[in-house]
Amino acid sequence: MLQYYVMSTPLAVYIHVPFCRSRCNYCSFVSFSGRQSDIPNYVAAVAHEIALRAVTDAAITTIYFGGGTPSLLPAGCIGQLLHVLRNHYQITDDAEITMEANPGTIDLAYLTELRRLGVNRLSLGVQSLDAGELKLLGRVHTANEARAAITQTKQAGFDNISLDFIYGLPERPVKLWEKMLSDMQELGMQHLSLYGLTIEDGTTLQKRIKSGELSAVDNDSAATEYELASEMLPSAGLSQYEISNWALPGYESRHNNSYWRRTQYIGLGVAAHSFLGSQRIANTASLDKYLSHLSQTQLPPQTIENIDHATALAESIILGLRLNQGVSVDDIQAQFGIDLYERFASPIEECSSYGLLERHGNALRLTQRGRLLSNEVFWRFLP
Repeated sequence: MLQYYVMSTPLAVYIHVPFCRSRCNYCSFVSFSGRQSDIPNYVAAVAHEIALRAVTDAAITTIYFGGGTPSLLPAGCIGQLLHVLRNHYQITDDAEITMEANPGTIDLAYLTELRRLGVNRLSLGVQSLDAGELKLLGRVHTANEARAAITQTKQAGFDNISLDFIYGLPERPVKLWEKMLSDMQELGMQHLSLYGLTIEDGTTLQKRIKSGELSAVDNDSAATEYELASEMLPSAGLSQYEISNWALPGYESRHNNSYWRRTQYIGLGVAAHSFLGSQRIANTASLDKYLSHLSQTQLPPQTIENIDHATALAESIILGLRLNQGVSVDDIQAQFGIDLYERFASPIEECSSYGLLERHGNALRLTQRGRLLSNEVFWRFLP
């Protein structure tokens, strides 16, 4: 049995739920359709993994059920996993407990039970409010079901709700996105995540674009949509705090912030990743191997990466730059004993000359243009 140690008390927990009714046309995540009969065995396996990997000197501050489609799990299964976590960890009283859910897989009774079990934040994968786009993306819900899910989530007592949308879809008129942004504001959410469409190898969308059946993503149109979001959302009180995320004050995702700030987190479930000490650990992506090992109360196959000083420094800079406040020069000095501006004088000067980076007080941060071209900045800090 592998032993893990954390040097600091706070710990974020991610639980991967890899089941889907059907695979979306753009998805490259580890998920499986047609295997919902494995859910009971999978929940038992995750419960075993929680016990095997318990870190006794850590206090859980955030829990995140992601997928896949976590809302395919019966509410009782969510309650079971939360109960096992409470048996093996201290969970802070104000812990943020998030669950991803897809419209069309939830109803008021289900949501009410989740809230009773302690889930206090819901992330709804809406992606679009247009029927044609939902079909293009391979989503199983309709726009009306998305709106109904939002209403029911509020009725169930959730007051911390996040919506996911995708910008940069092929052949989307800008006016349609502008109308959708207005609709988002009227829905009255506390948090929005807007992700640019990426065409991954092997996906249905990639095959359709490659065959000429569908136009490729237009980067200029995607940039226009991103800029529109940055212009329009503040009027609803939603402030951008990270490249892809907007929130009302106090509703920023605490769980995702643990990733961007490189604090300790443990990933449970098939293909889940952990960051503990100076190691990054990845569980096997094979559902069968995961279930087989844990049915014998053995940890699943894992790959372990030891993160050296140079990689840790690069990660701290890149992840810090994702945040609107940027990366703190003092924090880099305290953690790594270097002067950020001296060590990376050349890339900082180059990116600043292109209008991608700027100094703001004691921080280095991306400009609005830099957020659009963030990858052009990030690779320059890699070892």
